[in-house]
Amino acid sequence: MLILRSQLVVWLLQLTMLQGTTSSEAACGQPVISTRIVGGQPATEGEWPWQVSISMNGQHICGGSLIAEQWVLSAAHCFPYAVDYDVQLGVYQLMNPSSDSVTSTVQQIIPHPDFNGHDGSSGDLALLKLTSPVNFTDYILPVCLPHSSTEFPSGTNCSVTGWGKIGENDPLESPKTLQELEVPLIDRETCNAMYNINPDEEFGMNPIKPDMLCAGYEEGKKDACQGDSGGPLVCPSDGVWILAGVVSWGDGCAQPNRPGIYTSVPYYADWIQEKMNGGLSNTPTITLLLISLALTLW
Repeated sequence: MLILRSQLVVWLLQLTMLQGTTSSEAACGQPVISTRIVGGQPATEGEWPWQVSISMNGQHICGGSLIAEQWVLSAAHCFPYAVDYDVQLGVYQLMNPSSDSVTSTVQQIIPHPDFNGHDGSSGDLALLKLTSPVNFTDYILPVCLPHSSTEFPSGTNCSVTGWGKIGENDPLESPKTLQELEVPLIDRETCNAMYNINPDEEFGMNPIKPDMLCAGYEEGKKDACQGDSGGPLVCPSDGVWILAGVVSWGDGCAQPNRPGIYTSVPYYADWIQEKMNGGLSNTPTITLLLISLALTLW
């Protein structure tokens, strides 16, 4: 009887360890399909498997990034209304979704409390908890999250993706294929100096705050635009892609001295982990119950 009890204890403890061994631990930031970006162009299907489309009433409004099997990171300004939003994963062409795409409803939206609802605000970040975990495939994979100490040097060539406008007044044509663009990171001092040239009254002087990243070109012409909001700015590191920023705001699209502004993911890395760990998942409860039962049997 004692042997059987000991075996049961071992089995229960092994089961608690398996609670953390799920499909969410699939390698992050490593798409099965990989190409090199040289400029604004259509992406290759499966090249950015963490890219999601967020829709309201069936219309694409923003992008986002899959960061775990039940979590998406986007921008807070994408969710001004208390309505139902849907998330489409594994999608390549918005008007022609393939059988590889999956649509999920949203269980919970967690905007950062620092966001005040205005362009240029700090805290332009929101976590979305999906109603159910998604299964990872070649076309649906998470991007890697940085640590709070992660730094991305200025001049690093990173990539931004989305289905937004391809110009100030040029909507993306049907079938609305995912676009990709390589942009260099710009340090905050230089970026503020650019925005201080003929400054916009809405943003004022030195609008780039410590929780923001800046990326783009002094001459303009290449940039994220309306519809790309909430989408990923990813940077390569040791063979994987890391989520450096979330498309947030800008003064127009692809204008000279107006590079794109992104919410810094490292700046909010601790907040992201805190909210994900304190979400509605019942996994910790299950684990505690199993440990308690094992100790009782012991």
